Amino acid sequence: AHIVYLHKIQMTWFKDLNKPESFGFLRNQVTPFSIKSSDGGALYAWHILPLELFRQHESTLIEEDSGFVHNIESRNAFKLLRNAPETRLVIHMHGAAGTVGSDYRVPNYRALSAGDPENIHVLTFDYRGFGRSQGTPSEQGLILDAISVVEWAMKTAGVPPSQIILFGQSIGTAVSLAVSEHFALQTPPVLFAGAVLVASFADVATLVATYRVAGSIPLLSPLARFPWLFRYLSTFICDSWSSKDRIARYIQASEQNSEKYRLTLIHAEDDWDIPWHHTEILFWNAVNAMNTQNVSYEELERKKSESKTYLGAAGSITEWRTEHGIVREEILKTGLHDVVMGNPVVSMAVMRIFADTCLRTE
Repeated sequence: AHIVYLHKIQMTWFKDLNKPESFGFLRNQVTPFSIKSSDGGALYAWHILPLELFRQHESTLIEEDSGFVHNIESRNAFKLLRNAPETRLVIHMHGAAGTVGSDYRVPNYRALSAGDPENIHVLTFDYRGFGRSQGTPSEQGLILDAISVVEWAMKTAGVPPSQIILFGQSIGTAVSLAVSEHFALQTPPVLFAGAVLVASFADVATLVATYRVAGSIPLLSPLARFPWLFRYLSTFICDSWSSKDRIARYIQASEQNSEKYRLTLIHAEDDWDIPWHHTEILFWNAVNAMNTQNVSYEELERKKSESKTYLGAAGSITEWRTEHGIVREEILKTGLHDVVMGNPVVSMAVMRIFADTCLRTE
């Protein structure tokens, strides 16, 4: 489990997650609390208020006690989330290692709400075995955790799925796609406003063959030159996280049900942790799920070269559309694996999806 999740690497050892102010937030802008997973474990979570909404209610919010909250429904921040019809929510699913407060995740939260600092809340959490959350990580376990968080958002916080975006980075992209597929296959199907996936990967087998911790320490990639040895060691990795298959099933279900879907895939060419061709593989699988006839990877690349928008030093954009859905691929020239999360490209992806949702409901 540790090879895939790196969950014992905290990166916030010397800070108290129950004091979000030490991570640069305003007093009680963040509410630390827990959500119970469907199999009983407690998941540590942060609810982050958008800045303008916080400003409007600052005097009331700062009067409350700070720190971990056992009954979040009693808090003013929760009431602002639940009671406003204009509420938008981004549910954040982070990558391997660390906690909700690690490294570039804090700037990421600010970027997610920057496009509408009065209405876009952020809900982030640590999967089982990460940070203060109980348990041991596994593919099925992380999916159960994320589904539980999404159900809490819809049922307890009362946010309609059409006003929720799922955001994932690195392994969080695989979790987001698993959750999207799960709800799309319900009767009736549950579709969210969309999903934003940053630095995604095709599946674990392909990932471990290419992944480098912090962009420099390879996992199993040196063994890829010995196929028999690589295949043998890969048998000890129990979780497959086949995002290329899940994105296809999610889109196929949405198309068959005539449901609207919006996916944005973002990857930087200088991502030394997960090579950007993983996102190209996901995009290819998505396009084949959208079409009645399959296209080869090479054929799609030719079509993309004719239709993509080139943005110079900012990279390129390709969109594939059907009557029901849009899949957008943004390949950036720079952004590394983590830095990109705090950049305007992420803010714009969220703004674009929520704006499109508003147009669909008018």
